[in-house]
Amino acid sequence: MSGEPLVATPGQTIGPFFGFALPHEGSEQLVPPGHLNAVRLTGLVLDGHGDPVPDAMIEIWQADADGRIEPRPGSLHRDGYTFTGWARAATDNTGRYSFTTVRPAPTNEGKLPFFAIAVFARGLTNRLFTRAYLFASPDAIAADPLLGSLPADRRRTLIVTEDGDELRFDVRLQGQEETVFLAFPGDTP
Repeated sequence: MSGEPLVATPGQTIGPFFGFALPHEGSEQLVPPGHLNAVRLTGLVLDGHGDPVPDAMIEIWQADADGRIEPRPGSLHRDGYTFTGWARAATDNTGRYSFTTVRPAPTNEGKLPFFAIAVFARGLTNRLFTRAYLFASPDAIAADPLLGSLPADRRRTLIVTEDGDELRFDVRLQGQEETVFLAFPGDTP
C-alpha cells in the first residue's frame, strides 16, 4: 500500500429488479385494509420530465396513531394485527405506489407527524430519503425545525394532500417541484 487514501469505486445503479426480489405479500400493509382507522397513503414517483417511474420502490417508517415508534426492526411477516411501523411497496406501470396504514401521531409535543420515506429507483446509485408531513397550520409548519428551515415554496414538496381517508404524496425525483431530499450524518452520498 502506498499510504494514499482509498477511493470508493462507483456503485451500481439501483434496480430495476424490485418487482422480482423485494416486495412480498402484504408488504404494503401496515394495518389490514379493513382496520377501523385505516387510511391509504398513495402517490406517484415521477422523473425529471414528470413521467411516471414504473419500477421504483418506496419504503416508509412511521409512528403509530398514538405517536409510538415500534422499537423492533420492521418485519417481513405480516400477521394481520401487529403494527410494525415499516412497509415497502413497488410502483405499478403508472408509477403509483400505495400503502394501507394509520395516520401517524406526533412522537413528541410540538412535533408534526410525518412518514419517513426511502426511494429506490433506476438511475440512482443510493436510496433517497425524504419525509411526508401531514397537513398542519402554516404557523405549525413554519415552527417545525425541518420545514421551517426551508423556503415556503420548497416546504410544500413535503406536505401530504388529503382527500378523506386517502393521503397523497407524489415524489418528484428531479425538475420543477422536485421533492426535498434529506442527507443523514454517516450516510454515503
